[in-house]
Parts: sequence; structure tokens; C-alpha cells
Amino acid sequence: MISNAAISRILRQIAYLIELEAQDNNKEADKNKSNTVFKIRAYRRTADIIENLSSNVEEVYNKQKLKGLIAIPSIGKAIALKIEEYITTGKIEYAEELKKRTTINVEEFYHLEGVGIGPKTVKALHDSLGLNNLTDVERAAMEGKIRSVPGFSYKKEESILKKIQSFKKDSGRYLLGDVYPLVKQIEVRLSNIKGVKNAIAVGSFRRMKETLGDIDYLVVSDTPEIIMDYFASMPEVDQVVGKGPSKTFVKLNNGMDADLLVVPEESFGSALQYFTGSKEHDVALRKIAISKGLRLNEWGVYDDNNNRLIASSKEEEVYDILGLEWIPPEMRENKGETDLAKKERPKDGQIKLPDLVDYNSLKGDLQVHSSDTDGMMSIKDIALAAKEKFGLEYIVITDHTKNLALAHGLDENHLLDQANKISELNDKLKNDFEYNNEKERNTGIDSCISNISNNFRILSGAEVNIMKDGSLDIPSNILDKLDVVGAAIHSNFSQPVEVQTNRLIKASQNPSVDIIFHPTGRIINKRDGYPVNMERLINVAKDTGTILEVDAHYNRLDLKDDHIQMAVQNGVKLAIDSDAHHYIHFAFLTFGIGQARRGWAKQSDVVNTLSADKMMNSLK
Repeated sequence: MISNAAISRILRQIAYLIELEAQDNNKEADKNKSNTVFKIRAYRRTADIIENLSSNVEEVYNKQKLKGLIAIPSIGKAIALKIEEYITTGKIEYAEELKKRTTINVEEFYHLEGVGIGPKTVKALHDSLGLNNLTDVERAAMEGKIRSVPGFSYKKEESILKKIQSFKKDSGRYLLGDVYPLVKQIEVRLSNIKGVKNAIAVGSFRRMKETLGDIDYLVVSDTPEIIMDYFASMPEVDQVVGKGPSKTFVKLNNGMDADLLVVPEESFGSALQYFTGSKEHDVALRKIAISKGLRLNEWGVYDDNNNRLIASSKEEEVYDILGLEWIPPEMRENKGETDLAKKERPKDGQIKLPDLVDYNSLKGDLQVHSSDTDGMMSIKDIALAAKEKFGLEYIVITDHTKNLALAHGLDENHLLDQANKISELNDKLKNDFEYNNEKERNTGIDSCISNISNNFRILSGAEVNIMKDGSLDIPSNILDKLDVVGAAIHSNFSQPVEVQTNRLIKASQNPSVDIIFHPTGRIINKRDGYPVNMERLINVAKDTGTILEVDAHYNRLDLKDDHIQMAVQNGVKLAIDSDAHHYIHFAFLTFGIGQARRGWAKQSDVVNTLSADKMMNSLK
């Protein structure tokens, strides 16, 4: 079966090829430029939608054919026909034609567009130096040739080299959000095989690490041969690398390695602990075992004197026999969690394991974008989806502000108009809910769900731009009329750490700013983000009551887990937000919660676990 990631990948390549060709003015007349821009955006928007779709596109097509593809949000008939072609033939002729018209190896370059090495840069280097692939560009940068190209400089050459080397270093890692649907799909399929008593994805995936090198599955069954045969023949498998009595190793269609281990039920707990990792956490547990005269491995905990098995079937038993409370997988990185988990504590007391924020605890989302700027849905439509599809009680519309022209940012008048529109929409939704409740009462239908819906609120807000000097692009007398104000850096990323830190500090000290959005600006595997002295920022956030965001979009997950832990230890509040531009992005909140748990955040540390009123009262 073709994965959504594969379809998204070919659509992004088409968009890249169109933009690459558009750089040649001889081929792209001025009158066609607007149409070209529209086509590029359409392909990229569709790629975004498909990449984050919860259902498999090929399955949708098999059930409903072309009609089903067109029913997917933002997919027009022209692109739907090309998706149909890819599903039925394994290629898109239009893409093949575009590839024939260039000698540039697009598959090596299109990943780098998000870090500033886009089609325009690649075309200029190709035309001036004849560079066709990533190796050529890297070598030219190392030899100092790129700075001689018109429009390039020593600084830009250095930046290109750094970005390529960073990309190559991280290219073997896959974003958690990119592979999450695939991992869960295989996990569910393995669980449904006859004779399987348990099936779970372990390793980095279970620990919710932001990137994965491979996927590990653990299955409990008394018939390992049947399970391994099934695993090896799955449609997602490209190649069987190895197969033994209880283990199978495969390479998936997306390039990832996936391993399967089948164990008997009595070994499940110890195997689950061992293969969840991390390696450093496992080493720490083995040292504790040795100190107690025990031996720990993937098959169980043994008495080292007589080799007697004393714990193995349940993971909790393994920790218990070692004198530890069960440690959540997200904390297993050997950062002091085993000390906190000790059941025997000194008389002066010791901080116990934190009760981590729960995956179902968020009541609202404090960063949501609408079609008033660069979002894909109206305020009403994305609000209804937040309530009906994800069970949220409130969202904050935080569209971009005027300095971000690329996102059609709102000026002062538009922000106030939007706030008024939100107020009117809340009144309308409340009246609609009350009407439906009355209608249900008259018909005797249980109105429990509608009563919950009646509490749903849309809050007004903004994602305000932090300027180069730390000022904001919208004045406080306007911002103070909004419910929630977030501020973020969107430009001048190359400033030194002192400048960037001072920008964020100045914004935090502004009484109109409630939250700092995606504080480091990183894009995982693409952009390291601007340098920030996080210790200084956290101290100022504590003093000013400024909230720091955990942007849950899986290519950001900003803050990092270490920074989250630093914020929590210093009493700084967090907000876990989806940065939604479409309702499907609310699903990303899971990744944000996982990231917060990796930073040891408790429910009390996260402001949007509160009701709307309590959350508002917690702001400046």
C-alpha cells in the first residue's frame, strides 16, 4: 500500500520542479507567473493535507475512487487525477516530464527548501557553476566557489555549507509526526492477528522522541513463525533484511528499518522495559540490579545467586523488584529519573516522580490560525472542528500581524474587526447550542454533549511579530483589547545570541504579551533556530509571569525537552499549542504533550489544562 508520506513527497517534488523551471524567464512568461504561483501553492497545500491525514489516501481511493480524493479538504480535481495516476501506476507522468527538462537532481534538493536553499538558489548555482546535486554544491562551498556567483557572498556560502552539513547529519532520522500514522497502523494490524496477545511499538517511538532512527515492535504470541511471516509480507515492506526464530528485520517503503521481536507472555514486561530504552536508562537499571544481587536483561530479572527468575511478565514488576516506582517511558533518558523513583527515601524526604501531564488533559489551544491570514479554514469552521472532532472547550485565534506580509498579517484595524467578529460568532454559536438543547429536551434526547458544547468559546488573540529591537509591530493599546497575545520572532534569525535573547526578553517584559510562541524558532532536521540564552529567558519569564509555548507541530516541538525541564524547575508556566492552520493540525497536540512529558511537565505546569476562565485569570 502506498503511504501518505510517499504521495506527499511526489507532490512536493512537482511543486519544486515547477518553481525551478519558473526561474528561467525564457520558459515562464510574465503573464503566466500568477498561475504558476497558484499551482505551486496548490501542490504544497495538498502535500501538507495528505501528510497529516489520519486515513490512508490509497484506502480512500479504493473505496470511493476519484470522488473520495476530491472530498479531501483542499484537493482539486486536477491534483486528484494525478494522485489517482500515482496510486494506479506508481508514477505521475507530469512529474516525469518535468524531471526530463532539468539535469538537477531534485530529490536531493527539495528537502532543503525549508532551510533557505530553495529552487531560486539551486537554479542560480546550476546556471553559473553547473552544479546538479548536493555533493557538487557542498564541494563548491568548501572550495569557496559559490561566493563568486552574482548575488552570493562569503556569508551566504558559509550558510549554505552549514545547512547542507546539518541536513546530512540529521538525514537518517525521521520526524515523529511524519511516521506516527504508519507506526500506529502497523501496530494495530499486528494486534489484530489471531494468536497475538499484545503488540506495541517500543524504542524511541514509545518514549515520544522527536525523531526516530528506526521502528521496533514487540509482540506477545505463542506462534512466532506466523507473526514474522505476516510482518515480512506487509505491503509497507520493501525488503526483508533478516529473519530468525523470534526476530525479523525489514526495510520499509519509506526507507526506515523496522524490527520485530516476538516473545512469550511471561517475558513481555522485561522485554517491554528493555526495548523501550533508552540505552542509558537501561544501563542505570542494570547497575541498580547488580547492587541488589540481581541480574536484569530482556528476558527478566534474575536472582544472581541461583539464576532464579523473579520478575518478567509485567513492566511494573521489573521496576518494583528493583525498588523503583514505574517510570513513564518519556522520562527514561537517565536524567535523574531513577533517583526520583526510589521507593526508599532518606528521612529528609526526596522529590518523588512527577505526575506528568496527561494525554487527554488539554482543554484549549492557544495558537490557532484562520483564513484571515495564512490558515486554511474560516474561524467558524476551525472552531467547530476543534469542538466536535477534538473535544476542545476553547481555542484562541492568533493570526499573524502586519509585519509578516508573506502571511498577509493583520494590521490594527483588521485585528479589532476580527475580535468583534469573534464576539459575534460566540453569541451565534451560543444561541445555536441553546436552540439545539431546547430541541433535544422537547424530543427527550439526552443533551449531555450539547451542554458541554454550550461552554465552547473562541477567544481573540494574535501572533505578534517581535521586531529586530524587541519591540512589537502592533501597539499595546490594540493588543490589550484582545483576550490572549502571543509574540514570536519571524525574521533576522542570524543575529548573535545576545541580540536574540534581548529581543525575547524585551517582549516578555511587555505587559501586553502573555506568551512567547515557539521560543527558539527551530525546524527539526532543517533549521537549528536562532541562538537563545534560555536560562536568562526563563528567569525573565518567571519574573514577568510570561508563559513559554511548547509548539506541538511535529517539525517544531519548540521548546526542546531540556528547556521544558528547565522551565518547569523554575516555576515557569507552559502552553501546549498545535499552531493549527487546519483542523487536522489539532492532532499534533499529542506530540506537544509527549514533548512536555519528556520535559517532566505536570498538569499544573500547563495553563491550557485549565478552563477558559481560569486560564485567562492566569495571564498577566
